[in-house]
Amino acid sequence: PDLNGYEKFGLGNVKYNISRIHVTAVEFPSASISLIPGTGIKLMIGNASLTFDMNWNIRTWMFKDSGRSTVYISKVFVTAILSTPLDNMGHTSISLTSCRTTSGDIDIKLHGKS
Repeated sequence: PDLNGYEKFGLGNVKYNISRIHVTAVEFPSASISLIPGTGIKLMIGNASLTFDMNWNIRTWMFKDSGRSTVYISKVFVTAILSTPLDNMGHTSISLTSCRTTSGDIDIKLHGKS
């Protein structure tokens, strides 16, 4: 979905719109799944990265600009614990018990008219 809104900075508001978000690459060089007795499943992803492109548009009382952007997020680490209880019918269900995510670097390249 598109993202839009405004932020207040100094002397005025900055209206923004981010559209046509397209994921171009995802890498999971280190991923593992393990069972936790009596709890469920532990998922660990290490040193992952994500690249996506998007259109952007900003407007202030003083100027407006738009263009294309590429965002690269790297050194992403995710640890998630999923519980796997049985429901009343004896079927296994899955729910997220905890999730921790960190990212190390974000590189944003803006290509605009100005």
